Amino acid sequence: MKSLVLTAVTTALLAGSALAGDIQTRTVSFENEGSRLSGTLYLPSDHEPGDKLPVVVVTGAWTSVQEQMPANYAREMVERGFAAFTFDFRGWGKSGDLPQNVRFVESPEAKTADIRKAFEYVASLPEIDASQIHGLGICASSGYMVDAVAGNPLVQRVGLVAPWLQNHEIVETVYGGEEGVAGLIEVSRAAEAKGGEIIPAAGPEGAEGVLMPIGGYYYEADRGAIPEYDDKWNNAGWEGWLTYHPADNPQRLDKPLAVVHSEAAAIPQGVRAFLQDFAGDATMQWLEGVSQFDFYDNPEDVERAADTIATFLSEGDAQ
Repeated sequence: MKSLVLTAVTTALLAGSALAGDIQTRTVSFENEGSRLSGTLYLPSDHEPGDKLPVVVVTGAWTSVQEQMPANYAREMVERGFAAFTFDFRGWGKSGDLPQNVRFVESPEAKTADIRKAFEYVASLPEIDASQIHGLGICASSGYMVDAVAGNPLVQRVGLVAPWLQNHEIVETVYGGEEGVAGLIEVSRAAEAKGGEIIPAAGPEGAEGVLMPIGGYYYEADRGAIPEYDDKWNNAGWEGWLTYHPADNPQRLDKPLAVVHSEAAAIPQGVRAFLQDFAGDATMQWLEGVSQFDFYDNPEDVERAADTIATFLSEGDAQ
C-alpha cells in the first residue's frame, strides 16, 4: 500500500538528536571485477570495538568523488546514530586502477555493480550489524542505488536525495530533443572507437568543450571543486547514460523507499513518474525552494534531508 507521507513529529524529534563531537573514519579498500575500490567507513566518536551499528552506504552525483556530497551525508548519518560508508567508483577518484582511456566513464552498469559489491563488503565488517544495511543515493546515483538494492537480500531500506531519475522523455527534454540525443550518441561512439575522449567536467557559465558549463557547485573551490575531485568526463560514456531510464521501471524496487526533493531542483518530474507506478511503501518529502546543488552542501538543506532519511531508516532498524 502506498503511503506518501512524512511524520513531521518524528522528523522534528530526530532533528534534535544529532550528537556533537568528532567522527571516526577509516580508509579501506575492496575489489570488484578486478578493480580495487577505495572507501571510507564513518563511525561515531564513541564507537567501541565489538559494537555493531546499522550502516548506510552513500553514493553521490555523476562525476563526483566520495569527499564531496557523499561525505556530507555520511557525517550526517553518523550524527544520527548510524555507521556510514562511502567509496569512489572504479575509474574515479582514488579507485583509479583502470587504463586512462577508459576512466571517467559514467557507466550506470558499472556503478550499479560497484554499489552491490559495497553492500557485500560492509556486511563483512565487524562494526556493522549485517541485518541493518541501507542505501542512500544522491542525484544521478539514485538510479544506480535503486538497481543495486532491488532484489538484494542484504539491504533493508533505501533513501534518495534530489534524485535524477530520467526516462526517455526527460532525456530528450534535457539534452536537445531527439536530434540532440542522437548527436551525443554519435559523439559517444566516436569517442569509444578512439579509446576515449576526456574533457573537463565543470566550467564557468557558457564555457565550450565542458560537460557542465554552468559554474556553481563543481566549479567553486569552497564547494565541490575540491582537490580530490577529478573534474573529468569521458565522452565515451554518453550512450550508456542517455539510454539509461531508471524512472521507467519502479516495479523492480522491492524495498521501502524515502525520497527528498524540491520542485526547484533538477527533474522533479522524474520522481513523480517513478512513484506513480511504484507499488511499495514510499515516504516523500518536498522541500520548498531548494536547488539541486544546495542539496549537496547547503547545511540547512542537507540537515533537513538527512533528518528525513534517518527517521525513515530508523523505522526499519526498530523492526
